[in-house]
Amino acid sequence: MLLQATPPRSTRPATSAPVKRFLDYLFIECGLAGNTVTAYQRDLNEFWNHLVELDVYLPDVTIQDVQKHLIRLHERGLAVSSICRHLMAIKMFLRFLHMERFIRHDVATLIETPRGWNRIPHSLHVAEVEALLSAPDPSDEYYLRDRALLELMYATGLRVSELSGLTLRNLNLKVGYLRCVGKGGRERIVPIGRCAIDAVTTYLDDLRPQLSRERRSDHVFLSRTGRRLDRTNIWRLVHKYGRLAGLSKDTHPHLLRHSFATHLLTGGADLRVVQELLGHADIKTTQVYTHVDPVHLRNIHQKCHPRP
Repeated sequence: MLLQATPPRSTRPATSAPVKRFLDYLFIECGLAGNTVTAYQRDLNEFWNHLVELDVYLPDVTIQDVQKHLIRLHERGLAVSSICRHLMAIKMFLRFLHMERFIRHDVATLIETPRGWNRIPHSLHVAEVEALLSAPDPSDEYYLRDRALLELMYATGLRVSELSGLTLRNLNLKVGYLRCVGKGGRERIVPIGRCAIDAVTTYLDDLRPQLSRERRSDHVFLSRTGRRLDRTNIWRLVHKYGRLAGLSKDTHPHLLRHSFATHLLTGGADLRVVQELLGHADIKTTQVYTHVDPVHLRNIHQKCHPRP
């Protein structure tokens, strides 16, 4: 079911609710820096104002509407790099709208991606992951929950929204699997490693019953009031423990997902398997993780090259 179309032009706000939802998605789900999200907001607000002037509602956006906006930017004298940035913001926004069932057709697929956009995602080294997983203080009252949450994120590569929505009935610790419904309603089965199984089992046995006393909930990870931990709370926890672990990188949930994928591929996992574990519909999305870690590259060179 599609969301309701935007109101008549006379009552349309300066910034649309879908834009705000997309910006929240970039910050919380994708872990983009605040300055980056602000840049997206500025670009998308211009696009939104362009649609208002054309009297075009979001569900009716066409590639021609996007092209008119890009032509206008060019006529204003914007550099090619700036226009490419605008285009990329619009393309990601339209893809998000389609994923959220706000528009029927993914117009973004008709827009050519500017070259050089697919940047290598940052990931943690294994030692940094170990430091992050060890950051929760055993004397903290929520230690068992937070340790289990971090272990499960790294063990499965779940998106933060998937982790927040994970329920007990979709978790099978005896077999060592969880069932996850990801983007576009796609369901997948993800195995869980022994360390994560042990951490989650201890949390479910020793702490979760206390958190669920006030209200009944089927969600795995609960707040102190018994509500499920939402995406923002999980983001704050991961960020806090990254800081406590002394990590130089800005630590966010998607960084653990990046690390999960990178470490699997570095360890020899098949790209198609990693695609399935991550829940990517297109293997091109997974291929961004096939970069070679510089340290690993140097070690292979030293090991295999005939001259030191």
